[in-house]
Amino acid sequence: MSGFGDATAVKRVGEGRYEAVLDGGYAIGEALNGGYVMAVLARAAVDASPHAHPVSTAANFHRVTRSGPAEVLVETRKTGRTAAAALVSLVQEGRPVVDALITTGTLDADAAPGWTGEQPPGLPPIEECTDQRPPAGEGFADQVDMRFDRSTMGWLDGRPSGRPEVRGWFRHRDGHPFDAYSLALAVDALPPVALNLGAQGWAPTVELTWHMRAVPAPGWLALHGTGRLLSDGWFDEEVEVWDSAGRLVAQSRQLARVPLARK
Repeated sequence: MSGFGDATAVKRVGEGRYEAVLDGGYAIGEALNGGYVMAVLARAAVDASPHAHPVSTAANFHRVTRSGPAEVLVETRKTGRTAAAALVSLVQEGRPVVDALITTGTLDADAAPGWTGEQPPGLPPIEECTDQRPPAGEGFADQVDMRFDRSTMGWLDGRPSGRPEVRGWFRHRDGHPFDAYSLALAVDALPPVALNLGAQGWAPTVELTWHMRAVPAPGWLALHGTGRLLSDGWFDEEVEVWDSAGRLVAQSRQLARVPLARK
């Protein structure tokens, strides 16, 4: 499989038009991971913008995104000195698959927070988390190195905790340095928090909004996923991403369908 940089690359073929070849290595089953797809869209948005970072993304997922050729269309809505906005669409086989409103800006990697709220409870040391999963040629899990807080993984053994939460450490398996596009992947990398409420199977994302808050420092990222409500076949999931310097570098909220058991 290609590295993360190659897997998310886009090629400009015209004004506001890009081509991409989506990498099946980032699939879970037949569907590509939503964070991976948002990373591809973000690369096109930044390329078409005078600014360096996708600071806000609101994405609607209309259909399953599959590996293979795709077209990315960028329609500029605003260009300013501090921010630009564009509607970015992923198209496969002539049909829109994902639409995202992406706002770009340029963050100062050395900026210090003027104020920040309390950090979530600390993750256990990496050596006390779940063991590293060796590559097995089965998709998304082979592209990322994740070590999970064992107390949030009871659903794997049929013992869900009853609390909508999952926590873990994250990095690229290929050693790709953390950047804005890594954060797009990270906010959608955790297993669905609804699994700890007894749900089973794939949880299709309907809408996901994420914000890039800072340029991440090298080292593992800490992911904290929680939820507020599961009702009538829908659940929400909020994720905070903290870097090795103890800074909040990304946050997200998504609305998804209750996982459907695979036959």
